[in-house]
Amino acid sequence: MSAPSVRDAAEADAPAWRRLWQAYLDFYAVALAPGVTAATWARLMDPASPLKARVAEVGGQVAGFAIHQHHPSSWIDGDDCYLEDLFVDAAARGAGVGRALIDDLIVLARARGWKRLYWHTDEDNTQARALYDSYVATDGHVRYRIAL
Repeated sequence: MSAPSVRDAAEADAPAWRRLWQAYLDFYAVALAPGVTAATWARLMDPASPLKARVAEVGGQVAGFAIHQHHPSSWIDGDDCYLEDLFVDAAARGAGVGRALIDDLIVLARARGWKRLYWHTDEDNTQARALYDSYVATDGHVRYRIAL
């Protein structure tokens, strides 16, 4: 398997992204209305939207994505980068795709002057946590979310 290359998602990536997005939702046992997926893709493609996607290609095929956004922080003088969603096709796992996507975001964030990169995952997502733990230890925060 060739080394992954990472780039901005483009309109032509829509079918591959939708396939991976559905696999991501299936992994988390989440069902979203088709309109939410369509709105997410539209935001990812909108130059004015802070929500962006990077895709990793292996052998010319999209094998993973990282959806991120930056925002001001009240804890530092600068912006944070939030990695909202990261997913790698099951067939490409273990080939460095997830690491390539995170490494790419680190480079991108530094180049844009953002001060921190952060994300969260399910406690029992052991495969992803093995990768994440190779970067930094968990900070011990617990997330609370109220649907409005």
